[in-house]
Amino acid sequence: MIIPVTRRSVKKKPTKTTANKSTSVDFAAAVGRALRRSARTARKTAKMYGTPVYISRNGKIVAEKP
Repeated sequence: MIIPVTRRSVKKKPTKTTANKSTSVDFAAAVGRALRRSARTARKTAKMYGTPVYISRNGKIVAEKP
């Protein structure tokens, strides 16, 4: 019995591409939104449990009540 041999797909080497400027701008905007969202969640959690939120103000770390 002869088994037909199929041709395997040849993997090509990945090409070097430069980051698209619009992609990096979109990425930066997404990072900013994520940071604001996590800060909001941290303040909400701190308020729930009555713990301080630590922030940087004028180069010093300060504890504030939310």
